Formats: sequence, structure tokens, C-alpha cells
Amino acid sequence: MSSTTTTRNPTAGTRMDSGEDIGAIETIRRGMRISPELSEGLRFTLFLAIVAACGQVVVPIAVQQTLDRGLNGPDGPELAYVVWLGIGCAVVLTITSLASYTMTSRLFSTSERGLATLRVKAFRHVHDLPLLTQNTERRGALVSRVTSDVDQVSQFLVFGGLIFVVSIGQMLVATVIMVIYSWQLALVVWLCFAPLFISIRYFQRKLSEAYGVVRHQVGVLLGAISEPVVGAATVRSYAVEDRTQHRIDSAIDDFKSASTRAQKFTVVSFSLGGISAGLANAGVLIVGVLLGFTSDMTAGKVLAFAFLVTLFVGPVQMGTQILTDAQNAIVSWRRVIGILETPADLVDPGPDAEVLPRGPIDVTFDDVTFAYPGGPSVLSDVSLHIDAGTRIAIVGETGSGKSTFAKLLTRLMDPVEGAVLLDGLDVRRIAPASLRRSVVLVPQEGFLFDDSLAANVRYGKLDATEKDILASADELGLRDWLDALPGGLATRVGQRGESLSAGERQLVALLRAHLADPDLLVLDEATSAVDPQLEMRIGLALERLMQSRTSVTIAHRLSTAEQADEVIVVDRGRVVQRGPHRELVTQAGTVYAGLHASWVAQHDTH
Repeated sequence: MSSTTTTRNPTAGTRMDSGEDIGAIETIRRGMRISPELSEGLRFTLFLAIVAACGQVVVPIAVQQTLDRGLNGPDGPELAYVVWLGIGCAVVLTITSLASYTMTSRLFSTSERGLATLRVKAFRHVHDLPLLTQNTERRGALVSRVTSDVDQVSQFLVFGGLIFVVSIGQMLVATVIMVIYSWQLALVVWLCFAPLFISIRYFQRKLSEAYGVVRHQVGVLLGAISEPVVGAATVRSYAVEDRTQHRIDSAIDDFKSASTRAQKFTVVSFSLGGISAGLANAGVLIVGVLLGFTSDMTAGKVLAFAFLVTLFVGPVQMGTQILTDAQNAIVSWRRVIGILETPADLVDPGPDAEVLPRGPIDVTFDDVTFAYPGGPSVLSDVSLHIDAGTRIAIVGETGSGKSTFAKLLTRLMDPVEGAVLLDGLDVRRIAPASLRRSVVLVPQEGFLFDDSLAANVRYGKLDATEKDILASADELGLRDWLDALPGGLATRVGQRGESLSAGERQLVALLRAHLADPDLLVLDEATSAVDPQLEMRIGLALERLMQSRTSVTIAHRLSTAEQADEVIVVDRGRVVQRGPHRELVTQAGTVYAGLHASWVAQHDTH
């Protein structure tokens, strides 16, 4: 593989709106492709829906036959016919009830399986999204897309979708029977509902726009509420409760306004449905009576027609609510599709991926350039080589590109140009499992989950036993610290590790990294102030952790640079110096000499 690979990454920072400009039908098609379980056995389910809908017209037909033939027949009442008609109705209703039950069960089952697939794909894809995309999206908006939006789709498919299928079938069957009884009365019913049917497209568009705003405001609201909860200490420390509350109140008010506007369209469409239903019932009575004088319209047919109009009107009125739920669900579906169709910046190399051999790794940056979308280069034309087993410290002013160096090295981001090579292999060609097995990043603030200390350490090696964890603690000299904790390895660390001090959280991160046993260790050195005793413990653990492996440390302290085999100095995105500390510090007028002088001055001040 050539070491001069050059790529452009146009997807970095892409916003998750690629699915939000597609129509409703296309949204459903894409959703069905994403969750193929939704279409499993769909034809048979629709057949059952038709059978269930047919059962709804049994009663009107039975009423008509009972009146016109069983009671008012030309030869007088036929009680036997009425009895057999009742038995036949009971059998048909039993069959249609079973069909309705089976259809409902199938819809629930397929919907939940399909939505489970949607949730899994959405959550997994979030982890593959560009870091820049995640950083440009509100956390609340991102969470709402994979939780609240999927729930909206679920609610519609399980309930609204069921009602929709049954209602369409019921309307069609009722229309067919109405036409058989009297095409004139059927025409009256359809004319009464024509304005509503014609306006559906308009309301669909307006509801789609309105609920698009609603779903957006849900994300804003979640973000406004979650951020102050996570940052509660900062809010209280700076006494900004009123400002924070105002921000939350504004988000709630915006959500209320968006929801109210959306509901106005629902109310109008529902009112049109009610007006149409009233006109249809009145029209059937008036025209039915007139037809009774001029045609063979019987009392049984008129009464049956009244039942049929009810069967027709009910689904139409319900359809206005279904339309609302459908537009809400379609908008939510689009937003989830927007996530899934946002390109991942870290493309899996697939079956041809390379595997890193075990052992200390050498590192090469081959003419690497990186820039954030729309911004200047953060790293420019960086070319360097790090020998396997070497301890490297990277230093530089804030904003010089040090942290970007670490992210590229661990493939949290890919370069815009050039290539990062590990043991001669482009990181983009290395299998993700192999890369994560061999390369571990210890960030400034190691994230801890609300669980036991042991569970958090096991993120370094999921199948690690308690014995393995204690062995790692012994190697790092942390066993006495563990034993001093109230619950030992079972100690709960709290949300984000808040039950532990900043220094103790660093110890957990180092213990996790040691358990992972990487070949390349990348440390973004924490600057948290800790007491001298704990600082010495951290330093000892780091010294043992870096033994027999390549290590690259983003150094913020002079002591780290002094202990490294080599120091790489970064300034304005370029490597400007390199060498041992003892040599660089003597080069007067250089960037490193200036940094060293600043460090010494700060140390003397303290």
C-alpha cells in the first residue's frame, strides 16, 4: 500500500437532514427498506383486514333481509329464515373476529420487529457519525431522533396503521354494498364527503410542515432540559438559575406554540369530517324517503343504508386523527432516515481489512493535513515517524493542533489529505476490531458510567474477571487504593463518575487502559489539579502503563515532556521542533524554549 494516499472527506460535519426533504410515499418506501420486517406477510395481513372489514357489513345486510323478507315477505313472516339468518350471521362474525384478531396480532408483531431493527440501526449509526456532525447537533436533538421520533413511528404503525388498514377496507366494502342497494344514495354520501377528500392533500402538506417544527422543538426542549441537569454544579456555582430557567421556559413555550399551531389544522380537518357526516346522514334520510315513493326502495334497505352510512362515516372521521398521527410519524420517520443516511466518516474497510500484528507499533504521519469544514487547516503537511516502543510527548500552545493529532492517530477522525500509518498500514485499511484492540486513547476526562467501578474498568476488556482487574491494579500499584474504597471493586461511581474525585477518575481510566493491554497508548494528559500524593500515584501508574509499548502523550505539564524519549513541538498546525527535552530546552528563541520558560515561571509562582 502506498504511503502517499490522499483523500478528501466531504462528509465530515454533514448535518443530519438528508432524509427531511422527501415525500411521504418515498419516506414509507425507504422506511420499509430499512426495516424489511414491516413488509413480511403483508399481503396475507391485508387479506385478513378485508375479511374483517367484510364482517362489518353483515349486520346491515341481516337487518335488511330480516325486515324485507323475514318479517315483511310476500308470504308473511318466515321465522325459520330469520333463525338461519341469525345463525349465519353468528358464524360469519366469528370468522371475521378471528380474522381481525389474527390481523391485529400480525400487525403488532411485524411492527415491533421492524421498529426494533430501526432502533438498533439508528443507535449503531450514531456511533459511526462524524464527530463534527455530533458536535454540530444539539445532544437533545440527537437523542430525540433515536428515541422520541422512533416512538412516534411505533405509535402510528401499531395503532394508527392498524386503524388505517381496517378503516380503508371498511369504507370500500361499505361503498360497494351501498352501490348495490342504491347508487343514488351512495352518490349522495360521496358528494357530501367530496370537499373533505379534496382538501386532504392540502391538510397533509400543512400538517407535515407543522409537525416538522414540532419534532424539531422536541429536540430543542430535550437539550434545554438535559444540559442544565448535567451541568447542575456550574449552574449553581455561578448562580444562573434564573437564566437557565428562562431558557427552559422559552423552549417549553416554543414547543407549546408549535404544537398548538399543528393542532389547529387537525381541528379544522376534524370539523370538516363532522360537517360531512351530518350532511351525509341528512341527505340519506331525505333522498331515501323520496326514493321510497318513486322506486323499489324498501324500509329494510333504508335502515340498512343508515347502518352502512355509519360504517362509512366512522372511518372517515377517524381518518382525520389518523392523518395527524400519520404526518407526525412521517416527519419522525424522515428524521430517523436522516440519521441513517448521514454518511459515516469512518468507513469500514470491509472483508479486505488489514490486521495489526501484536507488539509495540511504529507510527508514520505521511504529509497529513486536516481542516474542519469551512475552516483553516488545523494540521498542515505533517510528516514524521515514531519508532516502536518510543515514548513521545507532543507539546504546543492551546489550539496548535495537539488534540487533533491524537484523534487522527486513534482514527476518531480521518485526515483530509495524506495518511496515518501504523506498522506501515493505513489506519483506514485496518479492521476496526484490530485497531481498537491495539490502540487505546486515554482522554483528559475518562468518561465513567453510572455503574460499579469494576463494570467501568471492564470497558477495557469486557470478559475480564475480578482476578484480572486486581492483577492489573497490582501491576499499576493501585491495589491499596482499591482496597481503601468503601465497596472495593463494587463501589458505585455515580453519574459521570461524580462519586469519585477527578484524580480517582483518572486512576480508573488508567486501570481500564492497562486491562485493554494496547500496543499503542495515546494519552491526552489531564490538567486537573490533584493533591501531591495522588499525583505521585498517577505518575507511577503511568510509568508502569507505558512500559514495553509505544506511547504518545499530549503533554500539558513540563514533567511529562522531560520524561519522554522525544518531544514533538507543534505550532500553528505544523511540527516545528523534535528531539529530547535536554536538547530542545537549550535552543534559545525557539517555541519549546518559550514554552519551557512559561512552565518554569508558573511553577515558581505556585
